[in-house]
Amino acid sequence: MKWTWVLVAVLLSFGALSLGKESLDFPEYDGKDRVHDLNAKNYKSVMKKYDIMVVYYHDHPGSSRVAQRQFEIEELALEVESRLIFIFTDDEVIEYDGELAADTLVEFIYDVIEDPVEIIDNSKELKGFENVEEDIKLVGYFKSHKSEHFEAFADAAEEFHPHIKFFATFNAKVAKALELKLNDVDFYEPFIDDPVLIPGKPYSEDELVKFIEDNDRPTLRKLQPHNMYEIWADDVDGEHIIAFAEEADPDGFEFLEILKQVAEDNTDNPDLSIVWIDPDDFPLLLPHWEKTFGIDLSHPQIGVVDADDADSVWLDMDDGEDMPSADELEDWIEDALSGEIDPDDDDDDDDDDDDDDDDDDDDDDDDDDDDDDDDDDDDDDDDDDDDDDDDDDDDDDDDDDDDDDDDDDDDDDDDDDDDDDDDDDDDDDDDY
Repeated sequence: MKWTWVLVAVLLSFGALSLGKESLDFPEYDGKDRVHDLNAKNYKSVMKKYDIMVVYYHDHPGSSRVAQRQFEIEELALEVESRLIFIFTDDEVIEYDGELAADTLVEFIYDVIEDPVEIIDNSKELKGFENVEEDIKLVGYFKSHKSEHFEAFADAAEEFHPHIKFFATFNAKVAKALELKLNDVDFYEPFIDDPVLIPGKPYSEDELVKFIEDNDRPTLRKLQPHNMYEIWADDVDGEHIIAFAEEADPDGFEFLEILKQVAEDNTDNPDLSIVWIDPDDFPLLLPHWEKTFGIDLSHPQIGVVDADDADSVWLDMDDGEDMPSADELEDWIEDALSGEIDPDDDDDDDDDDDDDDDDDDDDDDDDDDDDDDDDDDDDDDDDDDDDDDDDDDDDDDDDDDDDDDDDDDDDDDDDDDDDDDDDDDDDDDDDY
């Protein structure tokens, strides 16, 4: 199949706009020009104006009102989606939802310009097919390129290209090795050896598309630079089960094999989807992840992460020394899916800590109040004691004064008596 392709992005130097989620809403022009109609007169000045700009080359809509309206809608869509990158290929528009790095974007573009369906014609190409394990893939056996069933398969491939890999063979020997009958299509999950035969052959394009859409969340999927934002947005009930494992490291490889076994055993569970991250693929993000999640990524890790606020709970593996068995990991995952292991529990613990602090403060205040009351009582007692002492002193003083007065009176009386006696004696002397 011959493909023509063009790449379109938005002028990334402009500020971001709020992005509408409703795909059926027509965008409205906000007065800012982010899409320019290039011509021979203005292209040099426009290209000098922006650091990054990608050109969408299209046929002139001409006088057709339908074509003109379609072109206007595309232009307005580009005005609104000011931070997104799209690739236009014939009748398909592919959104790039990966890392904004030149090498990653270029690699993705190379994938886009490849044919949506890769043909397997010999044992060497069959080996290459078998080595694709990190992506969803489909393979079908058809009579020829002209088969209507192959055409339906190819049309479905265009809907998912390049995110999902499509393979086909017209070779009976290859089909036998793949255990395919004529017009069969097998669906492979990532890291799962045994495929699922899509039921209901022969298939129409719509039937194939529906089956893929119903099964496009694998049990174990790898976060890759070209799909990192797409996978992160595809959470399960607001949470992700995240596994960090470095495939080139012995411990990481061992843990990855355990993850594959768990995925194989639970491929029928629609609620289970483990996101595997190889730290080697994201060296610049490692410090951020270690700080955010509070983990050491030099060892394998698995945890439950809240997709909104990045709260997380991680399985204790003793720095890779205590690797769980497949059964132990399944038990832990079941607890995570049931909500028994919940990253939001950290928030509850924080609230409890705050409550404890408040209680402590209240206790301290109560203690202070009690101490103050005790001090006041002591002061009152002291005052009473002082008053009693003062009263006693006053009484003693009064008694002393009274005693002194009595003594004085007695002395005076004695003196008077003595004087009287003296007078009497004098009188007696006179009489003699």
